[in-house]
Amino acid sequence: MGRKWEERSFAVVAAGGLFAALVASAAPAPRKGFDAEIDRYAETMLSKGRKIFRYDTFGSEAFWATSCSFTRRSLDDAATTLALLKLNAVVGVTALLNRDGSVKGMGIQCALCHSTVDNAFARGIGKRLDGWANRDLNVGAIVALSPNLKPFTDLLGVDVETVKKVLASWGPGRFDAELDKDGKALRPDGKQAGTLIPPAFGLAGINLYTWTGFGSVPYWNAYVAATEMHGAGTFFDARLGDKDQFPVAAKSGSFNTRGSPDHTTSKRAALHIYQLSIPAPKPRLGSFDQAAFARGKTLFNGKARCATCHVPPIYSEPGNNLHAPSEIGVDAFQADRSPTHMYRTAPLAGLWTHQTGGFYHDGRFATLLDVVNHYDGHLNLNLSAADKKDLIEFLKGI
Repeated sequence: MGRKWEERSFAVVAAGGLFAALVASAAPAPRKGFDAEIDRYAETMLSKGRKIFRYDTFGSEAFWATSCSFTRRSLDDAATTLALLKLNAVVGVTALLNRDGSVKGMGIQCALCHSTVDNAFARGIGKRLDGWANRDLNVGAIVALSPNLKPFTDLLGVDVETVKKVLASWGPGRFDAELDKDGKALRPDGKQAGTLIPPAFGLAGINLYTWTGFGSVPYWNAYVAATEMHGAGTFFDARLGDKDQFPVAAKSGSFNTRGSPDHTTSKRAALHIYQLSIPAPKPRLGSFDQAAFARGKTLFNGKARCATCHVPPIYSEPGNNLHAPSEIGVDAFQADRSPTHMYRTAPLAGLWTHQTGGFYHDGRFATLLDVVNHYDGHLNLNLSAADKKDLIEFLKGI
């Protein structure tokens, strides 16, 4: 009896030892050497990049506080906003304080256009949502409030009222990042020339950024920081020195910006890593029909031919993700404001987060059904009403 108990005990101990050994072998061993250095670098850069994205002004307060005179007098009627600015609680804006604690100006950050909040407390108040397009932000209206628009009137060669008219034409969620390069304030049909603010999530694996594919994510970071936010930094693109296509940039020299001291270049790598780490948000449960989603997926990858360009799982094209305007059935106005003269295949994941303002670069399609109808006609897809509904549910669910 004792012998059998000992054998059984041994079997239990042996099995437990084997289990422990298996668990130990499955657990990742601490990395050593260069592998450990890679891990430390990734963690450090991710943390730095998040801080830069959320809080770094790149020295832009020098422009917004002096050139455009965003002084205390223009904020006197917003005591609550002033208090929040002092607490660094306004997404995308940093207050520049006097010694007595009063606000003399402000600087802006990446998060101004590419972050919002989850409205957990109230509309416009909640936890940060980095990478989400701020479609409520009225950039033009904010800039138009400046008591000094001389930097823009001098640059564009027009009067103050004209500048204000152009800024007012954009509306919420729009910005014209080419106005200070080509001077085109309006489309040929008289409509505003701004484009919708795009999201800054789901960019890992995506080649070109922006609606017309000016360049990669770090290219656009340099372009915006140095020439749109007016931070102190370096940006160079000889293409924008073409006096025929970009007369304003050629005259101002913004295609070859050399800020000193340079507050942007040393931060680009960390910022890039953080941006590529922001995933496309998953849609809320119940926000789309799951059965229709499954049918729509089949259509997306097959009959509707969407996946030809919007290749899963990045939902853009690997490689040179650009198309001529004629390929997608739209006019060339915005494409021709770019050195590429083309439109980028926009990634679709997280599409549900930025439906406000419409779809495409200029919001010309008010609904997803409008987008589907456009391609149905342009590509002669012959989709049924049921097909279109299923395809829309898929787009809402990716």
